[in-house]
Amino acid sequence: MTRDETPVVQIKQLEVEVDYSQAYLVDEGCDTSGQFDDVPGHPVGIIRVETGKAILIVGPQWGPVEFTVAVADRDPGADLDGYEDIVEISYESPSGRLSLQEWGGGRTHSLPPLPAGPGSYRLRYHIRGMDEENWVDPGDHYFLQIWPEPPCYPAVLKSTSSSFQCWLNPE
Repeated sequence: MTRDETPVVQIKQLEVEVDYSQAYLVDEGCDTSGQFDDVPGHPVGIIRVETGKAILIVGPQWGPVEFTVAVADRDPGADLDGYEDIVEISYESPSGRLSLQEWGGGRTHSLPPLPAGPGSYRLRYHIRGMDEENWVDPGDHYFLQIWPEPPCYPAVLKSTSSSFQCWLNPE
């Protein structure tokens, strides 16, 4: 396979119940107990990682949110036009098998196996509608891309919502 070919991507659409504006990406054999330490000098606000787990911040404090998770064999490219806030961060997977978990021991949503098995991956987290307060048709959506990549610095690719700014620059 050459680098010019289209990435192989497995997509999963999910409705995830959140509380405290949180959902979790969890590696098999890991749990979400304990605190997530911030990485000084590398904040991306809406996602925090530790080996085998990540906390994903969403707009609503509670209720169902729509997630799309795409697991790819290489960088699938950011959707810069479709989302308002986009960040990237490195992630270490001990098992190569992940799930998206609801807050407080709620449902666990299995994700496609990671293409390179255990190892280093990149997470790109897209958010649309984080500032919306319309409970009838909220319009928010969360898109997480995962692909193999050696560790590198976290990055903010796009930042437009005021909610994201609050998470990025807490006082």
